[in-house]
Amino acid sequence: MTPASFPGQEARSTHRALLDTLKREGPRDARALSALLGISPMAVRLHLYQLRDEKLVTYAEERRPMGRPGKLWRLTNAAGRLFPDRHRDAAVHLLDAVRAAFGGRGLARVLSSYGRAQARRYLRRMRRGGSLLARLRALCTLRSDEDYMAAVEPFRDGGFMLVQNHCPISAAAASHGELCAAEQAIFQAVLGRSVVIERCEHILAGAARCSYRISKRPRTAAWAAFRRAKTV
Repeated sequence: MTPASFPGQEARSTHRALLDTLKREGPRDARALSALLGISPMAVRLHLYQLRDEKLVTYAEERRPMGRPGKLWRLTNAAGRLFPDRHRDAAVHLLDAVRAAFGGRGLARVLSSYGRAQARRYLRRMRRGGSLLARLRALCTLRSDEDYMAAVEPFRDGGFMLVQNHCPISAAAASHGELCAAEQAIFQAVLGRSVVIERCEHILAGAARCSYRISKRPRTAAWAAFRRAKTV
């Protein structure tokens, strides 16, 4: 069976599923993609080669302990156009206008005000209380609704990784890095001061995704003494 022999609608649906999976999961070989999508490795390869012909995916060979090297498939830069970049030109021009009218400090104040409003919107839609993991999952749902393809992953030290596999405002963020700082401030406001948020990966720095390490803030000796005094 050749790639061209796939039914058109079925092929397009599988193509989109493969592209979304590579965007979300990062580089994977055909067997891993087969397990994730529930179709045979041979069918996955046929679709991948068709996507390669369309310049949407490419691969790098990975040496294996035995046998021939494997192929790790990933998205090309050209595939970025298939993922939404919300109001790209309008956002860039608007931020340019704010900076021109009010300067860098004025832009920072505008973004700070926007961040506080966004955090309030998130908090209204999230359940109060709950564990840190539950709050992270709720936040990921809200971010995914905005096309960030967000997920939470466990971190080796017992904390978590908040990952965003897509940035729908990447064009604006490339011109105005303040947006990335505002994003981290929003997460801090939503998750509270009891956690530490550290950026680990950054799409604008060339990474495949943006990620933040989320961990509980260590209690200092002064804080412990204060808590003991409050309970006396």
